[in-house]
Amino acid sequence: MSQTMQAWAVDVPGPIDSKPLRRIERTVPVPGHGQMRVRVSVCGVCRTDLHLAEGDLVPKHHLVIPGHEVVGVVDQLGEGCVRFVVGDRVGVPWLARTCGICRFCTAGKENLCTDPRFTGWDLDGGYAPYIVTDEAYSYELPATFSDEEAAPLLCAGIIGYRALRRSRLPSGGRLGIYGFGGSAHLTAQIAIAEGARVHVLTRAPEARELALQLGASSAGDAEDLPPEPLDSAILFAPVGNLVLPAMAALDRGGTLAVAGIHLSDIPTLSYQEHLFQERILCSVTANTRRDGEEFLERAARIPLRVSTVPYPLDQADEALSDLAHDRVTGAAVLVDATEQRR
Repeated sequence: MSQTMQAWAVDVPGPIDSKPLRRIERTVPVPGHGQMRVRVSVCGVCRTDLHLAEGDLVPKHHLVIPGHEVVGVVDQLGEGCVRFVVGDRVGVPWLARTCGICRFCTAGKENLCTDPRFTGWDLDGGYAPYIVTDEAYSYELPATFSDEEAAPLLCAGIIGYRALRRSRLPSGGRLGIYGFGGSAHLTAQIAIAEGARVHVLTRAPEARELALQLGASSAGDAEDLPPEPLDSAILFAPVGNLVLPAMAALDRGGTLAVAGIHLSDIPTLSYQEHLFQERILCSVTANTRRDGEEFLERAARIPLRVSTVPYPLDQADEALSDLAHDRVTGAAVLVDATEQRR
């Protein structure tokens, strides 16, 4: 007889206060070839999950289970698995599968794969006690971090790291960070460790306080001008209106990288004010596995301080609501009460 489990799924996407998540009963998944089943200990709550629940990202199928910052223990192996054994602690990230044959995959740009799959969007994710994942896209996690600390690294950390590289921050440069949540508070620490001066612009007073505690040179309101021109900037807040002040804050030749998978509409840009003098506006799309490996190695070496706010798994809807209403400082994580917290 098949085992069943309780999980959260996106029912009817809409504003988070309309309760788009629903508790469902689902058969415990069985791994196929090259896959492994992971008993979930902690799952991070990412803003992408909020976009999915609210319909900014259209669910790939009805009642998809969100969650793509998954930490757990290998529970069962499918045929052909060679990287991990039962009992290993692993991380399950956003990038779940790529085709391996398109022009981007063969050029080392698998983040731009023309036929990708993503955890918690195409494939059921970690708002559940069990998840099945392709072992080739899973990560070995540094022992430096507890399960709660490791979970946000698997998307917030990796995407922030790719955004930092896309921002073309020079050695010892001046970086502006717009929005300061789960991803930004990790990215800021990487930049500071590499010698940058970091200026945080965010509307939440608690987030500004955290930024200063982590070593930011300044922290102001989201639409303030930083105290000096910026070599680079990263926009984490999904607010298109902030593109204009961020671009205006760039020095000549500066770059703004937009880190989110969703952004509200950008107002009209002025060529002279925002783009002239070789300023660059670019996006960030997913990540490669190499990005993840590089980031996790650096995160352990620094080591990063990960600020988390834990919620029981059965309060996933409350965690997403708090995220939507800016009541979370750092990264929210769902903890399965039946698992041993490390």
